[in-house]
Amino acid sequence: MAAGAKDEKAKLRRGFGRLVALGVLLVIAGLVGLVYTGVATLTSMLLFGWLLLIGGVVGLLHAIEGRGSNFFWLAAIVAALNIAAGVVVLRSPDAAADALAMFAALLFLAAGLFRLVGGLVVRGPQFGWTLLLGAFDLLLGVLVLASWPSSSQYVIGTFFSLALLFDGLGLIATGFGGRRIVGMVEEAGGGGEGSPGDTTKPVQAE
Repeated sequence: MAAGAKDEKAKLRRGFGRLVALGVLLVIAGLVGLVYTGVATLTSMLLFGWLLLIGGVVGLLHAIEGRGSNFFWLAAIVAALNIAAGVVVLRSPDAAADALAMFAALLFLAAGLFRLVGGLVVRGPQFGWTLLLGAFDLLLGVLVLASWPSSSQYVIGTFFSLALLFDGLGLIATGFGGRRIVGMVEEAGGGGEGSPGDTTKPVQAE
């Protein structure tokens, strides 16, 4: 049992170590993407296109396998749309980046207006924080629209790189936290196993 427990702890340590290594790679990729936002935008568009294309092909294959079901045509149409969207994105990544940048700007504007109006109407305990977030969303939307479509060359890449950066930091924190917990468990287990038993004898009355 003790050897098995040690093996399990060693596996956990290796697993958390891999999380840390993956997090470091993601952080490095995010930092590089923030420096070369144009390359990051093109890379993210190509990845997005391939994901749509592969997902559409897989969905079409599943639809063909279940062609006797009631949802065959719906699954086939969705898969065909994914394939078509993937082909369009792969053939024109710049135009796809322009469209996504416009969508992101409109999304920021809508979210900012919703937060500002909701904060003014509700006036809850997070009133100031809600107004600040709403103003920040509005500012982002205006900045993206003000320089569109040239802003699409760095907006998508920046968001993609920031996502990689924060995901990497989260994995690093999880990995180090997990290794620390495993170490604490080992110390507690080692202390429990090595602690001597109570060998004191009762004192006999004379």
